Amino acid sequence: MRPDAGTRLCGIIGNLVEHSLSPAMHNAAFEHEGLNYAYLAFRVADVEGAIRGARALNIRGLSVTVPHKVAVIPHLDEIDPVARAIGAVNTVVNDDGRLKGYNTDWIGFVRSLEAHLPVRGKRAVILGAGGVARAIAFGLKERGADLTVLNREEEIEMAASLAAEIGCPHGDLGRTDAISRADVVINATSVGMSPLYDRTVIDPGLLRPDQVVYDVVYNPLETKFLREARARGCRAIPGYEMLLLQGVAQFELWTGRPAPEELMRTVLLERLKRK
Repeated sequence: MRPDAGTRLCGIIGNLVEHSLSPAMHNAAFEHEGLNYAYLAFRVADVEGAIRGARALNIRGLSVTVPHKVAVIPHLDEIDPVARAIGAVNTVVNDDGRLKGYNTDWIGFVRSLEAHLPVRGKRAVILGAGGVARAIAFGLKERGADLTVLNREEEIEMAASLAAEIGCPHGDLGRTDAISRADVVINATSVGMSPLYDRTVIDPGLLRPDQVVYDVVYNPLETKFLREARARGCRAIPGYEMLLLQGVAQFELWTGRPAPEELMRTVLLERLKRK
């Protein structure tokens, strides 16, 4: 559908956004559903100015990525309670000039994990304590999992802070006892992403065959961590599942209709295979 004066505009704001997969995924979904929407990528340094522009141009929705997920919050009219608890917004919806912030990262993670096993009552270890780890931790808490947060020793204060907010134990990456007892082990760090393809956040030899292992890194499609976990008999979940399902949730917030999930998956995988 060719853009016209009635086209509803959505986009992603961040710095950098040139390699974002979101425009391809969302534009394909809009076209498939016959919606007069368009999605663009905006490289933004001035987040306050960007939000003023979104109001002035009546932009329907925004994806928010690094480094603006926290900085955008003071410039919005309302924050969803879960996004407020997480302390980060990755989705903005404009309803007649009123901008509300959401976090769909946690939704994408939980939905993708629950496709493999029920979360409630399961022991989960989160490796890392940054922004993605926060969204995952609050999502798992929402679903009733038993959490432990582990982080590098030199950044243990971040793990302690997140654990205090969640109300769960924490420790450093040497806590092999927590890893070995877990039902689910989640890498929420960037270890394994380019250019660290040959690294893993922990020794995969610590894993048991009956564990579920989730890596939020989606490029490459199969990280070394997932490859070695699968070789040990673990059920391995790739990070593109979280990327896909957080985008599905965004589409539904902006349009008010079900997203064409399988189409979005196909487009996302095609783009990732080219990288």
